[in-house]
Amino acid sequence: MPDSREQGRTDLARRIAGEVVMSDDPGGTLRRWREDFSVSQTRLAEQLDVSPSVVSDYESGRRSSPGIGVVRRTVDALLAVDESRGGSHIRQYARVLSAGFESDVVYDLREYPTAVAVERLYDALDATELLAGGATAVAGHTVINSVEAIRRLSSDEFYRLYGQSTNRALVFSNVTRGESPLVALRVVTPTPSAVVLHGIEPGDVWEHAPDLARADGYSLAVSAMELDAMLERLERLA
Repeated sequence: MPDSREQGRTDLARRIAGEVVMSDDPGGTLRRWREDFSVSQTRLAEQLDVSPSVVSDYESGRRSSPGIGVVRRTVDALLAVDESRGGSHIRQYARVLSAGFESDVVYDLREYPTAVAVERLYDALDATELLAGGATAVAGHTVINSVEAIRRLSSDEFYRLYGQSTNRALVFSNVTRGESPLVALRVVTPTPSAVVLHGIEPGDVWEHAPDLARADGYSLAVSAMELDAMLERLERLA
């Protein structure tokens, strides 16, 4: 019987292959996953033992849509490259998929072995705290595409963003002022320990955001760190 890590890899491989095969633009879907895994065309081509132009031709649509055999080899090669680097992307996506979310809605969902001080979390993200909350430590984090989450998740699914514990940091990416995710949190009980609005500066934050955070008792911060760098920092933090 496969262990949980092997099962997570298998489930992820099936998910990627299924998306590619069912896509109206299979080459573009392959490219998106390759870029999500931070794998260059050259590195993927090396793993496949083909020239980079072959990968480029499939992704651009210059070659006919890849058959299932090509898709399977490409997905296996993509995952093999990630495994050679420690498998961080496989673990990240497997956690998200096992929680029942799509990877374009939730970028990462993680429980910590031991609680992490909120101050340490903010230091890792180069975050600026706008309002201190009641908790001094968090037991996990969830990184969320705020637009897709609000557009696609039901209230029950929104609650699942908390994973195994509500004592966590919810990091909302793809925000302009933070108004929508903070208003959405008003209808979710209980609230998180910390909220990070990602991709904006302190001066961009909605003027009522601190009042909402104060009313619900969570810490509020902002971070302008690039998304991939932030996910890497969070991986190391945990």
